[in-house]
Amino acid sequence: MPFTLTSSAFADGSPIPKKHTRLGENIAPALSWSGAPDNAKSFAIVVEDPDTPYGTFRHWGVYNIPPTSNGLQESSDTATGSGLRFLDNDFGNGRYDGPEPPRGHGVHHYHFTVAALDVPNLSVPAPAGIEAMWKEAQKHMLAKSSLMGTFQQV
Repeated sequence: MPFTLTSSAFADGSPIPKKHTRLGENIAPALSWSGAPDNAKSFAIVVEDPDTPYGTFRHWGVYNIPPTSNGLQESSDTATGSGLRFLDNDFGNGRYDGPEPPRGHGVHHYHFTVAALDVPNLSVPAPAGIEAMWKEAQKHMLAKSSLMGTFQQV
C-alpha cells in the first residue's frame, strides 16, 4: 500500500477553498494519510508555495506528530492540548497561514507534504523555522507523500 496524503477539503490538483486561505477564515484543512511505513516513529508536515516572486514561501510546519496519528483535523493548529509542535511560518506566525498570493500573479501551487520519520522527535526550536525543520526531517525520512492544491487572487 503506497503512502498517501489526502484532504476532505480539496482533491489533489484542485483549488483550495477560500475558507482555508488568508482571504477567508484562514483555517487549516483536515489532512489524512494512510500506508505509512510500520516503523514510522513520528510525522512532520510542511506546506510550501514555490510560485512566489521571492522563492519558496512556507505556510505551515508541524512536527513531532505521534506515530499513532493518521491525520490532522481541521483547525488542528488552533486546538488546545494537541501536543503538536508548530514552527514559525514565513508570515512570522507559529500556526497555519493559508494561501494569499499577490493579486493578478496567476495560479499558485500549494504543496502539502507529510513525511514518515524514523525518530520520535526532531530537536528543532520553533524559532528555527520551517526550512530548518524540513532539512532535519529529510535526514530521518522513511517515506513522504504530497497533496497539491491551487489558489489565485483575481
